[in-house]
Amino acid sequence: MIKIRSSEITPEHIYLNRRAFMVGAGSVAAGALALAACGGPSAAPANTTPAPTPDLATLPAALANAEPFASTDKDELGDPLNSYQDITNYNNYYEFTTDKEGVNPLSQGFNTRPWQVEVTGLVNNPKTYDIDDLIKQFNQEERIYRLRCVEAWSMVIPWVGMTIADLLKDVEPKSEAKFVKFTSVMRPEEMPGQERQILNWPYVEGLRIDEAMNPLAIFATGMYGKPLVAANGAPFRLIVPWKYGFKGIKGIVKIELVDTMPVSTWMDAGPSEYGFYANVNPQVDHQRWSQASERRVGEIGRRDTLMFNGYGEEVAQLYAGMDLRENY
Repeated sequence: MIKIRSSEITPEHIYLNRRAFMVGAGSVAAGALALAACGGPSAAPANTTPAPTPDLATLPAALANAEPFASTDKDELGDPLNSYQDITNYNNYYEFTTDKEGVNPLSQGFNTRPWQVEVTGLVNNPKTYDIDDLIKQFNQEERIYRLRCVEAWSMVIPWVGMTIADLLKDVEPKSEAKFVKFTSVMRPEEMPGQERQILNWPYVEGLRIDEAMNPLAIFATGMYGKPLVAANGAPFRLIVPWKYGFKGIKGIVKIELVDTMPVSTWMDAGPSEYGFYANVNPQVDHQRWSQASERRVGEIGRRDTLMFNGYGEEVAQLYAGMDLRENY
């Protein structure tokens, strides 16, 4: 297992006022970012419009008052880490726009409060959580993960969030529940991309229930020690670091436990190009480009793509007996 120590993360400007929280036995480190897929590999961000600084009070007080990180500018592989400006200005979020650098300015007026997350379906204890109550109820931890986009670019991001397993245990899935279906907010008056039929809205994603229960799979509520901004999926998004970024659905408002595999948005849009599993795999190319290598945002050169994005030790057993192409 490849790990990035908490002390190795770049002390980015707004990140100097806190320290990392260790994730315990399920802890990993390395990371990734993205929501949707599109054409092909793209260039690094040219603009660095500062993202709005959310109210730190929406994170647990323990995080807000934590000690600062040690200084470094490399990850565990000796590669530079991404800055807060990279991460908040280079996003796939088609609900706003297909322009990666246009998401941040278009999302400035998006309201993340009030916000509720409904959990329903094949559960014994269905609930609707207010986002602030949810953040207080479930332990918020730091996870430093690589994000690998299907477009063959990557980032390293320090998320703050909670395990999916914690929430699922609270609602008590029934024995017949085999999959978890996630649905994003539908708000075209604030998300201009939803007025265009680029995809069938609202955005839908899914995981097998054993994938969702894996300790690496989290719901993110913050990053760089601050609450998520709208451009990165505030206030509640999915992070599954061994999968391509389009699995990381943003702005989640509904979670359903179901007995059949959900048809995700990108499966619906391009069934020959996008599969349900979407596991990072350098041996299986996209129909329009190779997945054997990737470009870290902010760099010029390329690096080899890691199987399962480097998390094979933790997740490969989930796909034992499956053909590699079935994993995609």
